[in-house]
Amino acid sequence: MLGQRLDIRQGQGLVITPQLQQAIKLLQLSSQELDAFIEAELERNPLLQREDAEPGGEIEAPAPTESHDAAEMSFDEGRVTDADRMLDARSDDVYGDASPGERTSDRMEDVGVGEAQVGLNDWSRAGSGGGLPDGEGREQPDSREMTLWEHLQAQASQAGFSSSDHAIALTLIDSVDEGGYLRGELAEIADRLGVPLERIEAVLTICHGFEPTGVMARSVPECLKLQLIERNRFDPAMDSLLANLDLLAKRDLTALRKACGVDAEDMAEMIAELKALTPRPGAGFGGEPAQTVIPDVHVRSDPAGGWKVELNTDTLPRLIMDKRYHGVVAAGSRSDVEKTFVADCAAQASWLVKSLDQRAKTILKVSSEIVRQQDAFLAFGVEFLRPLNLKTVADAISMHESTVSRVTSNKYISTPRGVFELKFFFTAAIQSSDGGATHSAEAVRHRIKAMIDSEARDGDVLSDDRIVEILKETGIDIARRTVAKYREALRIPSSVERKRMLKTG
Repeated sequence: MLGQRLDIRQGQGLVITPQLQQAIKLLQLSSQELDAFIEAELERNPLLQREDAEPGGEIEAPAPTESHDAAEMSFDEGRVTDADRMLDARSDDVYGDASPGERTSDRMEDVGVGEAQVGLNDWSRAGSGGGLPDGEGREQPDSREMTLWEHLQAQASQAGFSSSDHAIALTLIDSVDEGGYLRGELAEIADRLGVPLERIEAVLTICHGFEPTGVMARSVPECLKLQLIERNRFDPAMDSLLANLDLLAKRDLTALRKACGVDAEDMAEMIAELKALTPRPGAGFGGEPAQTVIPDVHVRSDPAGGWKVELNTDTLPRLIMDKRYHGVVAAGSRSDVEKTFVADCAAQASWLVKSLDQRAKTILKVSSEIVRQQDAFLAFGVEFLRPLNLKTVADAISMHESTVSRVTSNKYISTPRGVFELKFFFTAAIQSSDGGATHSAEAVRHRIKAMIDSEARDGDVLSDDRIVEILKETGIDIARRTVAKYREALRIPSSVERKRMLKTG
């Protein structure tokens, strides 16, 4: 028989409060986005006001838990404002640095930076029913157009670069303007990264093969040249034409024909071909114009040795709750609606102040560990950029990977070698199957290429599965799909296609 009854059941569920949602959102905002958010909160909440930062009042990192051979970090405890002392220290675990049994971020390990809200709403329905109302605060899918820089970075990730060359490529991409032109001086970039100029030029040559054709050129003639080469229309006459674009601009066709050594008919065809090219290859991409990057963290050499890591106080909004004004409006509240509004404003102001403070500490904690891990790069150059992933940093500072991922999103660090996004320092590594030292991705790619190159000599075409077996026998633990990805990045056909090529060759 069907019937109704009441049961009491005990269970665990993750309740995502609006405050926790706000804290997670704050953590992944860039400095520009944070400024806009703060302005909106100041407009909405009458109890919030800015606190003028004291000159030189920089917040510094806590002392590291262990020293490093190449660079020992030196830090001091930062000052604590009166507003900080007012707040309950029990919310220190907002970003997941509590013990594993307590932190909510243990349930967030599969959530990426850009999909936090979707995951949060999903989890809230799985337990006690707490969470956000349907649709409230939910992030919409990212429907904006891909920017030129994102497009180039994606191609750089698939270009088969070594870790150091990939870092060089990202640095070059950061110097590309909205039109697609490379504006940085190669000699200056080489000096900053500690590599020969020839190395920078070699990486740039590969980047010149990226789409759209002509991108990352250093001048209009070079941009047009790259497009002509792709169309197989670059010859000595075209070379002369590109070298004399000033004559074309003056419409001095007589001098131009003489310089190119062609007749009037050929010249008309050459000019028509130039007009079919794109002088601004990056103009077709979406996104706002590039903004000046303001670093969130500064790294400088410590006179005592090692590196000193400091937050950029210019990007830190300092807010306090006006307690005096709170007392005045609370005493003047008459109706329940007024009292509720004042209480909500006070609670939101207190939580926001504490969340901003915790955000700053978390950014500094993650940045300090990244500097500790990559101190050889800062000291000696890009060749010494070591393999690093989110888990390594997260384990070292007792945080969850999702927290580190959010911290490193849209945050920049100023170093003696330039300004880099924090994600720049995370490079690929392949784990050893025997638990030993990791292998660089570039070394594994090189070994895969060497095995396939030997096929013509041995007459035995290796499948991706067989390559995985051989690598595991030598202590390299790698998945078949990773082998396929590296093979495709190296422009190597599949085993079926290679077998067909051997037979026809």
